[in-house]
Amino acid sequence: MRNTRPAALLALALLVGCGAAQEPALPGTRIAIRDEAQAANVARPISLPAARQNPTWPMRGGASDHAAGHVALSGLTPAFATPIGQGDTRRARITAEPVVAGGLVFTLDASSLVSAVSAASGGIAWQTDITPPYARSGQGSGGGLAFGDGRLFVSDGFGRVSALDAATGTVAWVQDLDAPGSAAPTYAGGRVYAMSRDGRGWALDARTGRIDWTVESVTAGANFSGGAGAAVTGDWAVFPFASGEVIGTFAEGGLRRWSAVIAGSRPGFAQGIAATDIGADPVIDGSRVYVGNASGRVVALDLDTGERLWTATQGATSPVVPAGGSVFFVNDIGQLTRADAATGTSVWQVDLPLFEEDNPRRYQTRWVHYGPVLASGRLIVASSDGVLRSFDPVSGALTGQVPLPGGAASAPVVAGGTLYVVSEDGQLLAFR
Repeated sequence: MRNTRPAALLALALLVGCGAAQEPALPGTRIAIRDEAQAANVARPISLPAARQNPTWPMRGGASDHAAGHVALSGLTPAFATPIGQGDTRRARITAEPVVAGGLVFTLDASSLVSAVSAASGGIAWQTDITPPYARSGQGSGGGLAFGDGRLFVSDGFGRVSALDAATGTVAWVQDLDAPGSAAPTYAGGRVYAMSRDGRGWALDARTGRIDWTVESVTAGANFSGGAGAAVTGDWAVFPFASGEVIGTFAEGGLRRWSAVIAGSRPGFAQGIAATDIGADPVIDGSRVYVGNASGRVVALDLDTGERLWTATQGATSPVVPAGGSVFFVNDIGQLTRADAATGTSVWQVDLPLFEEDNPRRYQTRWVHYGPVLASGRLIVASSDGVLRSFDPVSGALTGQVPLPGGAASAPVVAGGTLYVVSEDGQLLAFR
């Protein structure tokens, strides 16, 4: 997968435009980005809650708080592969992970085509193209999905949120956010919570699409396609913004209770300069909120006050998984990580494949790793290099791997004992 960072593209354009001559290599020893000092890995015992049977996976992170917990998975034998539309291209990419409800798996391709697929057989139940009349197919790459109260809510790269009848695909309403908004929406308590990239969070009436209230942050420059979405539980809604600000509000009325800024980058790593975006959706676990940026920070906040409890000097681009007194995530330099939930200190870090090329002068294609999901006693990571890997949560040891045709374009989700993932070539893959 091509990981095209906006800042990197701008820098390249400036160099080409100026016709700069190639400079000689600087003297000294080259140190890989993973060679920085870190604590030795520890195989620390863990007491995981029992794996629960979850018939649905209705939104990103498995629930409105984004804390899926430990779910049951029957196996990892390929069950079906169903084409769901346009795969990744140079101009468009898939950013939505599948959601599962009512015996259907819902997907969004790279060209705004929504599909409903039978969870049992892999057959297509319906498809709806949500491209607006004024646009061409493929122009609005990006978006996400959430299910609630019989409807499928879809954010898209055109800056809109649509509600579709989950049984038929018929569009019930469309709300324009007046700005690109491709983070996955969140459904809770009769509202749809959405993000737009102009520094606004939205609460929409799920029945009509009308705006209940909004919350605002400052706008930001460079950010990542897809972005992070709001986490909601009980009275709380927590919004992440591309500026690095996280705002805690009352879900009823949107009154702002606290604000925190997640700032900082990994020293010596150029990606840390590119974006301040919150890359890992907030995860609410009890009285804590876990959230990370894309450049080198994961933090734990107090849900009631926003007070920072700890900071880990590594980033994350997917929601963390809290379980058994630990938090698990893939960090900003492609390592599967286990950290202590009480302190944020690393327990172990496991390297995942990083670059396609072995020659550092030809580093162009960086593998992307999605997840993890904690299922039946193992951590599962889906990767764009075409492998689905399983790891031991105690030690981080690799315990198994299966081919993932086409390479992953989304995080893996688990529902009804089956794992689903969307591939870069536009297929829904099922394993059970």
